[in-house]
Amino acid sequence: MIMQTIFHPNMTNHIITFYHFPLSPPSRAALLFLKALGIKHSLKIVNLLSGEQNSSEFLKINPFHTVPAIDDGGFFVYDSSIIMKYLSKQYAKDDSLFPNDPKSGTLVEERMYFSSNYLFPKLREYFVPVLFENTQPSTEKAKHFEEYMKLLDQFLENEIWIAGKNLTMADFSIITIISTAEAIMFQINKYPNVAAWYKRAKEAMASFGYEEVNQAGADEFGNLFKSKLEQRA
Repeated sequence: MIMQTIFHPNMTNHIITFYHFPLSPPSRAALLFLKALGIKHSLKIVNLLSGEQNSSEFLKINPFHTVPAIDDGGFFVYDSSIIMKYLSKQYAKDDSLFPNDPKSGTLVEERMYFSSNYLFPKLREYFVPVLFENTQPSTEKAKHFEEYMKLLDQFLENEIWIAGKNLTMADFSIITIISTAEAIMFQINKYPNVAAWYKRAKEAMASFGYEEVNQAGADEFGNLFKSKLEQRA
């Protein structure tokens, strides 16, 4: 299924500044979401590997040193989940990406919480030592991540999307994690429900610039990870 851009900003000439690092899965999620909304933006790359997140200029935007972050006319927002909520409430033409209905909206938030507090932290615990601590991948940490992959597969049992019957911001949040995991050699096909959703979601997000925004960044991340492994072989 190929979806066209279906959400548009209230102010067609309005431009948001988006602070981004392509290797960051949360940053890719928020940027892909912004593109899905059709919001005009100015992209500023913050190179986390060279410490640009610690500059005095960036700390005025986000004192927590992380990407993504946005500057919406002097209103600063950081954390990918919060950015997506804000953009949906402020600029989406309807509430399908983040439902106003309490039960539907809560399900989306539950899945976002799962993404940001469980799934991604476990993946990060696996790759950070390889990238920055000169160690080999930990089998034990890989197993910890895969436990949450099994849970995600259960969430998707008889479901089309991550949180309900429609594509929501939860799908954007999780797809960048899954693509990064695949790029560092986790076998996504071990989880049939995840694999089927992954294929659907990539097709649905193609018109939002999925390949350019997310897949290219995931591939770059995978190449960096593999190069670290080769250096230690």
